[in-house]
Amino acid sequence: MTAFPYRSTPRFEEKTLPAALRAEHRTKAGVWGVIRVIEGRLKLTYLDPPSETILTPELPGLILPEQGHFVEPLGAVRMQVDFYDEPPSG
Repeated sequence: MTAFPYRSTPRFEEKTLPAALRAEHRTKAGVWGVIRVIEGRLKLTYLDPPSETILTPELPGLILPEQGHFVEPLGAVRMQVDFYDEPPSG
């Protein structure tokens, strides 16, 4: 069975990316997030456990429930976050 997002953010660009997403934050309990880069590159930093990855249109970023993280645009970027109430299937 395929999971579908119950909510998605607007599409953000490097200039419109909210400060809250650039600072440490967490998803709520029971909520998974998938960061989808439409154009460009975005650095995703996980806080627990600490790691970094570069997101591209081919490589989305999975955020687990209550997982601390923040993002940083790497030049021009367009991105969106989809939220799920069950593990996303890709």
